[in-house]
Amino acid sequence: MRIFPLFFILLLFFHKTPAQNKMNTFVANLMSKMTVDEKIGQLNLVTPGGAVTGSVVSTDVDNKIRNGQVGGLFGITGPDKIRQAQDIAVKNSRLKIPLIFGLDVIHGHRTIFPIPLGLSCSWDTAMIRKSAEIAASEATADGLNWVFSPMVDIARDPRWGRIAEGSGEDPFLGSQIAKVMVQGYQGKDFSGNKNALACVKHFALYGAAEGGRDYNTTDMSRISMHEYFLPPYKAAIDAGVGSVMSSFNEVDGVPATANKYLLTDVLRKQWGFKGLVVSDYTSVSEMIAHGIGDLQRVSAEALKAGLDMDMVSEGFLNTLKKSLREGKVTRAQIDSACKKVLEAKYKLGLFDDPYKYCSTERFNNEIFTEENRKAAREFATHSFVLLKNQNNVLPLKTSGTVAVIGPLADSKFNMLGTWSVSGDHSKSVTVLEGMKNAGAANILFAKGANLTDDTALAKRVNAFNKQVDIDSRSPDEMLKEALDIASKSDVVVAVVGEGADMTGEASSMSNISLQPSQQRLLQELVKTGKPVVMVLFNGRPMTIPWEDKNVNAILSVWFPGTEGGNAIADVLFGKYNPSGKLTTSFPINTGQIPAHYNRKNTGRPFDGNVNAAKFKSNYLDVSNDPLYPFGYGLSYTKFNYGDIKLSKTSLKGNETLTATVTLTNSGSFDGEEVMQLYITDPVATVTRSLKDLKGFKKVALKAGESREVSFKITPDLLKFFNSNLKYDWESGEFFIHIGTNSRDLKSAKINWVK
Repeated sequence: MRIFPLFFILLLFFHKTPAQNKMNTFVANLMSKMTVDEKIGQLNLVTPGGAVTGSVVSTDVDNKIRNGQVGGLFGITGPDKIRQAQDIAVKNSRLKIPLIFGLDVIHGHRTIFPIPLGLSCSWDTAMIRKSAEIAASEATADGLNWVFSPMVDIARDPRWGRIAEGSGEDPFLGSQIAKVMVQGYQGKDFSGNKNALACVKHFALYGAAEGGRDYNTTDMSRISMHEYFLPPYKAAIDAGVGSVMSSFNEVDGVPATANKYLLTDVLRKQWGFKGLVVSDYTSVSEMIAHGIGDLQRVSAEALKAGLDMDMVSEGFLNTLKKSLREGKVTRAQIDSACKKVLEAKYKLGLFDDPYKYCSTERFNNEIFTEENRKAAREFATHSFVLLKNQNNVLPLKTSGTVAVIGPLADSKFNMLGTWSVSGDHSKSVTVLEGMKNAGAANILFAKGANLTDDTALAKRVNAFNKQVDIDSRSPDEMLKEALDIASKSDVVVAVVGEGADMTGEASSMSNISLQPSQQRLLQELVKTGKPVVMVLFNGRPMTIPWEDKNVNAILSVWFPGTEGGNAIADVLFGKYNPSGKLTTSFPINTGQIPAHYNRKNTGRPFDGNVNAAKFKSNYLDVSNDPLYPFGYGLSYTKFNYGDIKLSKTSLKGNETLTATVTLTNSGSFDGEEVMQLYITDPVATVTRSLKDLKGFKKVALKAGESREVSFKITPDLLKFFNSNLKYDWESGEFFIHIGTNSRDLKSAKINWVK
C-alpha cells in the first residue's frame, strides 16, 4: 500500500507532455546522426557585422555554415538576407539544421519606444508588456526569431551607462517588469510567427559593476545577491523565458560565463531552468584577460559550468574537440549544450519551416506602422517624470510665444537613445517638430549651445554616428541668438541633457551633471527672468541640484523614441498629464552614490539633526537623502492620501491583511497616480532594509474624485533571505507604508506571528 502511491508520485514527476516527448524524440534522433564537430558547431553563435559591441567580427561565416560550424547568427535583419543565410544551412550543410537568428531588440525594433529605464517609470506593466509584443512582432517581421532582451540588471550606480537598459534599482518592480517583458516577447507559444524567443540578461549582477564602470568586477555578499539582485532574473525564469545570457563581470572571483554556482547551481538546480544559456559578446575569450587561463581552458570551464552557446569568441568551435580528447570536457557535456540549442530551434518551429520568419508580406506591412507609431507616442507620454513645477508653469498656455532652445531641441539622432540598432533616426520626431505639430503657440528656435564643447569627449561619443555636433559658430554667437529669442518669448523651453551614446554600453561617466556648455546656457536663460522649463534628455539619473533650485520646471523625458517630440508636446501643452515615477533615485552629487532607497540602517543612524550630527552616519557637506527619491514624480494635479485602514493589526500564520487608503484628486486636472506599498521589518535575524517596495497600483482619478484603494498583504511579502540563504519570514512587528513615493508615506504598525 505504501509503494502504490509512491509509484504514481514518481510517474507524475517524470511525466512529460506529448509535445515534450515528440521534441525529445526528434532531437535525440537528430543528435544520433551528428558528429562531434557538428554538435560543437551548434554551440557557435557568430556575427558577420552590423550590431556589434566589440572589436571582433566573425570571418568566413558562409563556409562555416556550410560545414555545420554555426548554430546561429546575429547582426543581420531583413527576410531576404536571413533567407539567404538560412538557405546555406538547410540546402548546403550535411544535416540541413536551420540557424537561429537573433538581435538586440531592447526598446522596440524599427519603431523605437522609450529606453527601458523610461518605460519602467510608467509603472504600467500592461503597457510595458504591449511594448514587448509590438517589438517582437516587428522583429519577427524583419526575419528575426530571437531577441536579446529583457535586460533586468538591478543598478544602483547611475555612472554605469547601461542603467539606461534596465528597470532601475528595485527588485520587486524589476521582477514585475521582467515577467511581462518575457510574456510580451514570447506570447503563449511559438505556433505563429509573431513571437520571438526572449533572452534575459545579463546573468548575473552586471548592474553592480564597481565604480559604475562597464565590464568591471562585481563583489557582494550572497545575501545581497539573492535579496536584491537575483529576483528579476528568477521572475523571468518563472515566466518561461527561453534563454539566458551570461554577463561580463565576475562573481565570487569567477567570471559569470564560467561560474558554475550561477549557471548550474542557481539557474538550473534551484530555479529549474531548462532552456538555452548563451554567452555575451566574446565573454568566453575575455576570461583570458580576467586571468582564468588560455582559450582552451576558459572554453572548457564555461562548458562545464553550464554555458551552451559561445557568442563570437569561437572558443568552443576551436578548442572543445581537443579538450574532449584530453579528458578536460566530456561528450555528455557537449551533448547537453547541443541539445539545448536544438530544442530552442525546435520550439520555434524552425525544423518544420526554416523560413517561418521570412515573410516579405509581413516585412512590407507590419513594420513601422501608424498603429505602432501611435503606441510609441502613448508609451513615451507615460514614461516622462515631472520633477519640478514651480507656480504651475506647466502645462504651457496654448497661446503666446514659446522659445525652444537647446542642443537637443532639433536633434533626430538623439531622440532614440542607446541600443536602437534597427531604428531609423531620420524618421524620429524632434522636440521642435513636435511643438510645431501641436500648433498651439508661436514657436521660436535657437540651438543655444553644443551638447559639449569638449572635442575629445565628442569624438568618443560619436563612435557610431554624429550625435554630438559641435557647431561652426562660437559658443558666444549661439548663446546670443538664444537670449535674443528668449527676450521675445513668454516662456523658455530649454531642451538639454545627454546625447544618446553618452549612456548605454561602454558609456560610463564619472561626471553625471550637465556639460558645462549647457550649464552656461541655462544660467544665462534664468537670468533673463523668463520662466524656464527644462526638458531633460537622460539615460540615467543626473546630478542637477542647481537646476532644481533655479529653473521653474523640470520634465525628465529620458530618451523617448521615434515619437518623442510629439509626446513631449502632448505633455508640455497638457494634452496628457504626466504620471511617471522614478525607478531610480537621483543623487545630489556623485559623492552620494549609491543613494538607493532600500538601504540599511547603521548602529549610528543619522536622524536629520545637523546640529547634533557628530559621530553619526552622515556627510558633513551634503544631505544623506537624494535630490529626488525612488518613486518620486509630480502631476499637474494634486493627490491626497488618507490614513491607512487595516483589516486587522494582529495576524497569525497565513492570514491575509488588507490595507486600504482613500486617494483623492484634489486638483483641477484629471490624472493618474502610482500608489506605492512598502513594508519595514524592524527586527530580524539579519539586518533588513529601511523599507522595501512590495506593491503598487496605478489609479486614474477625475478632478475632485476620491476612491478607496486596497492592497492585499500575505506572509509571502514578508519573506527574506537569512544567513543560510533560506527564504522565509519571521514573527514580529511590521510597518506598512503607503504613499506617493519612497519618502512621503503614511504608516501603520501590525504584529504578525507564525
